[in-house]
Amino acid sequence: MEAALGNECDPLNCWRNYPATQQPTYPDLDALKRTVEDLRTRPPLVFAGEVDSLRDMMAKAGAGKAFVLTGGDCAETFAESTADRVRLKVQTILQMSVVLTYGAAMPVVKMGRLAGQYAKPRSSDTETREGVTLPSYRGDAVNSHEFIESARVPDPARLLDMYQRSASSFNLIRAFTMGGYADMRRVHEWNRGFMANPAYARFDALAGQIDSAMQFMEAAGVDFEALRTVDFYSSHEALLLEYEAAMTRTDSRSGDLYNTSAHFLWIGERTRDPKGAHVELLSHVRNPIGVKIGPSASVEDLKELMDKLNPHNEAGRLTFITRMGASRIREVLPGLVEGVKSDGRFVTWMCDPMHGNTVTADNGYKTRRFDTVLDEVAGFFEVHDALGTVPGGMHVELTGDDVTEVLGGAQEIDEKALAEHYETLVDPRLNHQQSLELAFDVAQALAAHRPGFQPFDKGSFF
Repeated sequence: MEAALGNECDPLNCWRNYPATQQPTYPDLDALKRTVEDLRTRPPLVFAGEVDSLRDMMAKAGAGKAFVLTGGDCAETFAESTADRVRLKVQTILQMSVVLTYGAAMPVVKMGRLAGQYAKPRSSDTETREGVTLPSYRGDAVNSHEFIESARVPDPARLLDMYQRSASSFNLIRAFTMGGYADMRRVHEWNRGFMANPAYARFDALAGQIDSAMQFMEAAGVDFEALRTVDFYSSHEALLLEYEAAMTRTDSRSGDLYNTSAHFLWIGERTRDPKGAHVELLSHVRNPIGVKIGPSASVEDLKELMDKLNPHNEAGRLTFITRMGASRIREVLPGLVEGVKSDGRFVTWMCDPMHGNTVTADNGYKTRRFDTVLDEVAGFFEVHDALGTVPGGMHVELTGDDVTEVLGGAQEIDEKALAEHYETLVDPRLNHQQSLELAFDVAQALAAHRPGFQPFDKGSFF
């Protein structure tokens, strides 16, 4: 792999020669070294064959033969990595995927921001409250959210906690998705419960057609036993370089390097420098890689990232996850898509409609508006529709709980309601109902664009 990428240095340590941003400043470097050495001995969390299967599915998504749904917390916390919390997030993604599968008439790749999303980049290294300045909270993998000096000191032992929490979550996810919990009939019944709420009456036609399709499948003798299990993949931002390097291993079959902390890793908007340490480290692994792309990106930036992360133009290897903001996506995205299209190399496009749409409510809560999130997804589809390119998926921050963090939706969460169940420590998430509402809206739009399909009611989505 190293020779193929034209790199002469040790691929597991070469990143140390490049600028590394958004890294914690650990006061005890000996403790960090011991922790990293310990991590290198731990079993992998994912396996090469699973990663290869996902890369194949990402290639299908880029070619318009599958659709990717990624969902989960902005930042997982140790306290909330419980069986019930993990189960509810998995359930929400499964429910959304059934609806999207019908709307898109193609497989939906199910992926969670789960089992590893314990670190977050921050806009400032420090936070000041009432004249007291402390290091910023960078996620439970680094320090504690509690605003006292001892809690905010980066602690390398938390990397081991992240590994243990991630391993436990992986065990739960595999049990849920391979043990019958993901049975399509069960998931369909959950969605029937969602549709019982009169607030979602506009989805009656779509829900009725899904119901008819399920009845037809049963009457036709479809082997529902084969639909009792699903492939469910994990993803997180590859932010903490010491952890990601320690979890990168050589596959005994091929000799290639795989990051075994997750199936899919992405590089954030703040760390996507083609000449930076994050891009360098992930350029050596066989995992499918995503890169968050904001409105400041240029076509040349994207070409440099393609050069570095996918020099052999392998389908399914590289995904650009756009996070433009609803007010900018129709203005900025066409030029980037056109530039990549004319370049001719293979890229899968996904939409993150969350990060470019964060606002502060009058009562001080950091929030997003559901209509704005939906509008950015609509803009993403419009751009690809106009250019003849493929909208390959969505990447959303969500929870399976009934939180009140995002304004709007059919149940009309207003600013006053934000205080009722606002639980996130970093960014606001769609709750369970809003997540399903988004899935139904997008499914209706996807169904309306099938060749020869009689649409429901496009409304204002496209």
